[in-house]
Amino acid sequence: MLRFFLLFLAIQAALFGIELLGPVQQGFVMPFTGLLADISAFLVKLFDSDVTAYDNVIQSTSNGFGVAIMPGCNGVEACIILIAAIFAFPSPWQAKIIGLGIGLVAVQVVNLMRIITLFYLGQWNMQWFEFAHLYLWQALIMIDVLVVWLLWVRYLARKGMIRLGTPNAA
Repeated sequence: MLRFFLLFLAIQAALFGIELLGPVQQGFVMPFTGLLADISAFLVKLFDSDVTAYDNVIQSTSNGFGVAIMPGCNGVEACIILIAAIFAFPSPWQAKIIGLGIGLVAVQVVNLMRIITLFYLGQWNMQWFEFAHLYLWQALIMIDVLVVWLLWVRYLARKGMIRLGTPNAA
């Protein structure tokens, strides 16, 4: 367990350090954040044509309200935590790749729900927007990461790839 914890912390430190590098921000984080704005606007347009996206902003064309998706709000940090947890856990590489593929999609789906709900909450009530943005959705995204990881570990146990529980006494 100590090995897992230390490896988990080391992987996170490395990935967060890499994420903060200027070329990574410019080449991956900001374009990814813009893509999230485009996808969010596309999904909203399925039900509400009064929305547009530009750069990292999703904005109502009817009332002008918009939300800017900033680093820290794009799910990248949550994904880093999931990546660290999956890579640190002792399991076969194939299982890690499957867990990452499904897990990263799950985190981003929840993050898209976050962006869209915040877009509408901000138009309705700024106090609720602030609460949901700063507290509720932050917790829900981290709970999503934890649940995805726990489901992955449970899958590994069911497939006999790991043993859960207390080790046998020697």
